[in-house]
Amino acid sequence: MLSASARFETPNASKYLKQLCKHFAHKVSVEYDDTNGKAALPPGPATMQADDEALLVTVTAQDEEGLERAKFIIDDHLSRFAFRETPDLNWEAPATA
Repeated sequence: MLSASARFETPNASKYLKQLCKHFAHKVSVEYDDTNGKAALPPGPATMQADDEALLVTVTAQDEEGLERAKFIIDDHLSRFAFRETPDLNWEAPATA
């Protein structure tokens, strides 16, 4: 398994975590509360943690192609939900999970 993580500095982390999870819940299994979320994205699970300063997202996939797809899904949706803040996620290099 491969994984990658990114951190989005924002005071609205909990809001975005909940928006992402509610949106993903229309198509995949999701669990979330105000500070933690998990979505069963098709390439692999995405986990999210929110605090007062940032949203941390970790995606996991079986291969590089799946990992890139999972990162794209998060990037695309977060850019829509956080358009006023224009998030620019810098994903950490994939590591073996």
